[in-house]
Amino acid sequence: MTTRTIHRTRPGFVRKLLPMLAAAMVLEGVTLSAHAAGAVVLYTADGLETFYSEVLPAFEKQEGVKVNIVTDGSGAVVNRANVEKDSPKADVLVTLPPFIQQAGQSGLLQSYRSVNYKNVPAIAKASDGTWSTFVNNYFTFAINPDVVKNQPKTFADLLSPEYSGKVAYSNPATAGDGMAVIILTTTLMGEDKAFDYLKKLEQSAKFHTQGTGYLDVLLSRNEISVANGDLQMDLDDAADGGLSLKPIFLAAEPGGRPTTFQLPYAIGLIKNGPNPTEGKKLIDYLMSVQVQSKVPDIFGIPARTDVPLTGKNGAVVKEAIAGVHLIPVDWSQVMAKQAGWTTRWKNEVIGSSGKQTEVVKPQ
Repeated sequence: MTTRTIHRTRPGFVRKLLPMLAAAMVLEGVTLSAHAAGAVVLYTADGLETFYSEVLPAFEKQEGVKVNIVTDGSGAVVNRANVEKDSPKADVLVTLPPFIQQAGQSGLLQSYRSVNYKNVPAIAKASDGTWSTFVNNYFTFAINPDVVKNQPKTFADLLSPEYSGKVAYSNPATAGDGMAVIILTTTLMGEDKAFDYLKKLEQSAKFHTQGTGYLDVLLSRNEISVANGDLQMDLDDAADGGLSLKPIFLAAEPGGRPTTFQLPYAIGLIKNGPNPTEGKKLIDYLMSVQVQSKVPDIFGIPARTDVPLTGKNGAVVKEAIAGVHLIPVDWSQVMAKQAGWTTRWKNEVIGSSGKQTEVVKPQ
């Protein structure tokens, strides 16, 4: 079975990547089958393409094994793993909450307590060893600063006529960042008021995407003006992808503090994967001090408490979240509410509008 990697267009990054093409062929899906014999297969949410291209060649050389990557929306990669549950094709899963918890509860993940999980706080990993935070991150919205001169400050600002047909966010059923829109609005407004707000916002929505990464490209092309995202992906796309976009945080009301919550990438070992030994080694490697110290380079926050948020890009992350109010999320409650929220979103927000809900990058 040959699977082509799905990833975001990054004009600046592609130019940087050309000299390393041979080392990074797996990310481009040029010659490799995703499930080739002897390979270790990684199913991952989009947003970490630059990071993987920088750190995986050393692992491949060290282990003498290829890492084949399939990239999609955070919910979509879990759905794929679930379809393959009786005959898994992947070894390692990287995705966002609440989909990593969903994967654990669905029996898709095998308990594996990597030695390198020891410096990850207990609250940031599963008590049963099925997953751990891999790269810390924050939920954001994003704008094209070349087009949007009057930056929105509150959720209500997005209802302005100037954004009519210029808003998009990823489908909550298939993308963790999309579900995050519901998580944040329900936390700040209460469930009923949040869905009333989303119904009003839908009047300005152009469409919804299957994953979140493609929204950055659409923002940069001025096909939309406002989208959801996450801090790491947005900053990385702007700096290394040459895209015109700026992450922003919104307040619940005028004069209020911009608010968000942590939305980390999490990692886990897929149960009965084809190459569990190398899968465990890949997790150990990605959670090592050596690799975690490179996380700030792509505007992420190391999962390990013994690895500081340093360097030029670490300073950029600190500046971006300065003054932003971080709220806690009860992921157990989110898991209990997720199915109902998804159904309610499909019925009440999208309804019979006929809008596209799984727009993807043209192949």
